[in-house]
Amino acid sequence: MKTHTTTLTLLAGLALAGPAFAAADTDRDDTINLVVPPWPGVTVKSEIFSQLIEPLGYTTEIQELSSTVGYNTMQTGDSDAFLAGWLPAQQESYDAAMQAGAILDLGNNVNGARMGFAVPGYVYDAGITSAEQLADPEVAKRFGKRIFSIESGSTVTDMLDGAISANTYGLGDWDIAPSSTPGMLSMVKGAVAEEKWVLYYGWTPHWMVPEYDTHILDDPQGVFGPDNGRSDVKTIVSKAYAEANPNLTQLLDQFEFSADEQSEFISAYSLQERELKDVAHDWLADHPERVAAFLEGVETRDGNDALTAVEASL
Repeated sequence: MKTHTTTLTLLAGLALAGPAFAAADTDRDDTINLVVPPWPGVTVKSEIFSQLIEPLGYTTEIQELSSTVGYNTMQTGDSDAFLAGWLPAQQESYDAAMQAGAILDLGNNVNGARMGFAVPGYVYDAGITSAEQLADPEVAKRFGKRIFSIESGSTVTDMLDGAISANTYGLGDWDIAPSSTPGMLSMVKGAVAEEKWVLYYGWTPHWMVPEYDTHILDDPQGVFGPDNGRSDVKTIVSKAYAEANPNLTQLLDQFEFSADEQSEFISAYSLQERELKDVAHDWLADHPERVAAFLEGVETRDGNDALTAVEASL
């Protein structure tokens, strides 16, 4: 179980307030509004969370919003939580919401995350291991001076636009080809099938890593953040929601995965194209020890043991 001082202090303060703040009474809302951008990892995580809380007497409203919009709606009270707070990629939006006193950071829900310029294994094996090499004219030519990325307006594509504007790694005359995540990976798949050199935005955990033997290049100038694009993936909760709902806030605080665990269900959903509800249900059924850790100290909405309720539902 994670021990985040701010969260524990908040929950302790609510508990000390007396019977009016008992778990069954404090959770005034039986619906939690989750911000879910169109990314497979957070899509499956959000479905796992939704199935986890249903036997406890709660429902989930999925809000298909970009991360930028999500930070804003958590400030206005229109959204409650977000399971994909990638930092430093979303630093500007995160900082604004924190400075407004609108959100609570519950820490990482997945460990070992990293993002950056990515290449398939055969390109890496050919010696392309650092973004600095992109400045070599011959290397640039092999890549067609094109970088495949995700949605226009996303923080990541904005980072690449900044690198091109600043001519970082000699990218000043390169083009970005933005698309949806499936669209980008479709282009990568086509290039890999012909063993063409392709440069794309990559991250882990994701099924692209084993499927394309994806390698993330060294990024000494920090286009994707410090420490070669290593990232936090945080659970972000509206402070107003956390104060009103300490029971589910405790569950959110304990809801975390290893990179391997997340890659496992991303592969089942995105690569094997299994139904979202089935992937989430099977993950919960196959990982009883993880479910028990998530639910430690958590109750149903009417004050009963949460683990017993979830086990019965599975």
